[in-house]
Amino acid sequence: MPDRPEVTAVEIARLAGVGRAAVSNWRRRHVDFPQPAGGTDTSPTFRLDEVERWLRAQGKIAELPLLERVRRQLETLRDPDGHPAAPLLAAGALLLQLHRDPAGWDALREEPDTRLATALPRLLQQTAASVLGPDGAARLALPRLAGATYLDLARLLVRLAEEHGPAGAFEQLLARHTEAAARPAATTPPEAAALLADLAGPGGAGGTVLDPACGLGALLLAAGPAAARHGQDLDPVHTALTLLRLALHTPPGTPAPLALDLRAGDSLRADAHPGLAADTVLCQPPYNERDWGHDELQYDSRWPGGLVPPRGESELAWVLHCLAHTRPGGLAALLLPPTVASRRAGRRIRAELVRSGALRAVVALPAGTAPPYGVPLHLWLLRGPRHGDDFRRVLLLDAAAAHPAAEGGRDRIDWPALHRTVLDTWQAFDTAAREGAPLPVDRPGVHRAVPALDLLDDETDLSPARHLPAAAPDGGAAALHHLQARLGELLAGPADPAGALPAVADSPSTAEPPLVTVGELARAGALEVHSSGQGVPIRATGDGPSDIPVLTDQDLLAGAAPGGTAAAVDAPLTTRPGDVLVPALGGGTARVVRAGGPLDGVALGPRLHLLRPDPAQLDPDFLAGVLRATGSARRASSYASTTTRLDVRRVELPRVPPARQRELGAAFRRIADFEAALDRAAALGRELARGLTDGLAAGGLTER
Repeated sequence: MPDRPEVTAVEIARLAGVGRAAVSNWRRRHVDFPQPAGGTDTSPTFRLDEVERWLRAQGKIAELPLLERVRRQLETLRDPDGHPAAPLLAAGALLLQLHRDPAGWDALREEPDTRLATALPRLLQQTAASVLGPDGAARLALPRLAGATYLDLARLLVRLAEEHGPAGAFEQLLARHTEAAARPAATTPPEAAALLADLAGPGGAGGTVLDPACGLGALLLAAGPAAARHGQDLDPVHTALTLLRLALHTPPGTPAPLALDLRAGDSLRADAHPGLAADTVLCQPPYNERDWGHDELQYDSRWPGGLVPPRGESELAWVLHCLAHTRPGGLAALLLPPTVASRRAGRRIRAELVRSGALRAVVALPAGTAPPYGVPLHLWLLRGPRHGDDFRRVLLLDAAAAHPAAEGGRDRIDWPALHRTVLDTWQAFDTAAREGAPLPVDRPGVHRAVPALDLLDDETDLSPARHLPAAAPDGGAAALHHLQARLGELLAGPADPAGALPAVADSPSTAEPPLVTVGELARAGALEVHSSGQGVPIRATGDGPSDIPVLTDQDLLAGAAPGGTAAAVDAPLTTRPGDVLVPALGGGTARVVRAGGPLDGVALGPRLHLLRPDPAQLDPDFLAGVLRATGSARRASSYASTTTRLDVRRVELPRVPPARQRELGAAFRRIADFEAALDRAAALGRELARGLTDGLAAGGLTER
């Protein structure tokens, strides 16, 4: 392992934002270019610090961001044959020191490197043992903390912690590791984790909390530091990282050792917490596992009545494991694939869960709430059976139906509204179950408290949609009449194209006008071209008071308003009136930003081009009209196996005077308005047809 970070020619090219050929030219032309420090003749490596100094001296790069410098230092601590996340343990140990005992570091920071290299590892071990207990400190299995590399890393981490706090710095490092991992660990998003924790009671989970498949600890983190938290995971390094993560998010004044008991191992085959009856069990277990221990666990005490989960029902094995660790009256909450509610192989176990009163609710969530994001997961809620509890109903809630806008994907989920719907419905039902209060009134199409006997048939299918009557159209027949009238108004314009569209005739001239590309116009200063790449980081709507809307390429193609938000500080470029927006993938779509419209002042999400014309030289509506033309997109596009990418700089425009541009721009705008009216009418027509069909089918409407 090198004592200092080394980089290849490809990595140097990436660092400087050039091609590899440029690096080869630098090596030939500049005698002061750093000499190889390792590698081979055909693939040499170079000292990163020497390369950075040379690039900065040549003006080819600016100072690397601090987070990137920390990440590169961590790479040098990685054992090629070891766990890729192991270096994060060393970083987390130092951040824990800064979090719990910053004075300890302050006493050493001015010491010479020879003394610091000896004293710092000893200090970190002492602090870890004090905060986590001897067993917890032993589970960290810290790598060798010696040498100049670790001391450089320590100083960089101190600076990163000063900017973001120790916990914030560790979260950034974890996020970078997860993004760069060859097989990223599926982590429960914080919004979904908070929902599960809040279902346990006001203020989140308390008492004793267990997550038997804790991964990187998202659910235990949501449970909060007031709980005694227990966890287990198959990956020992992830278990240690979770231990550090939870300790870093615990207030520094909390008495040590902390109430954290996380252990590595296979929870189903080798339960590390035998006999633990937790107040709350939170879990998003691994899905679709065939080798979960079916043959070895035939006579396990966790299976009720000797019902062994079938080999293909690993998720039900996790359900029974969680229930076995739930105290009587305690809550178990699991995120599961929707097929677990209906697969025929699991019907006997589902029936036993319903018959015993353990299963209390199945909630269908919109797709995008947690990985895998393309699957609409189910949330199962179970109570540990108590003697004398004869309540036998199951709440079936289709939260996806209650929030249809969320079906557009993870970026469209309105988490505050979804959280409120699930939490309010569950709390009303759970209070009725535990205290004998009246059950909440069923809401057709959304939720229903189903008697156990109605579920115990040959299938015991617990999918909410199967047992919920279709919702009558909101507002009944009167609302549908209003929709019909509105549709008639919308169709009045398109039905009379003579009034909506420009009048046209054959052009008397057959000569094609001279052409100019967007790239040439940009070089002449007639417009600016900005490409968003991956865009700003999108988060759930309503996360912060200073958030701004974010437009994605899918929003643009659908003609929809921005569906996500981002922190204002993350958005260096926002739209303004007169801008023209074009998707990078596909063609035939271009929208002009209007003052006060839904696209005014928004940030750019992924895969978008923003063209900002100088109105004195180039009319925005003329530009957008040409970009929408079929020939323009075809001539400027490149093709992959499944996608078409528009090279917007190659798009050709007719070279016409500004006055003629404005005439054509006005015509293009009328055509675009006509097309938008047709789209609105089609959407309203589908809504009306669906409302009539559903109302007649459900019996809420009758023909006259």
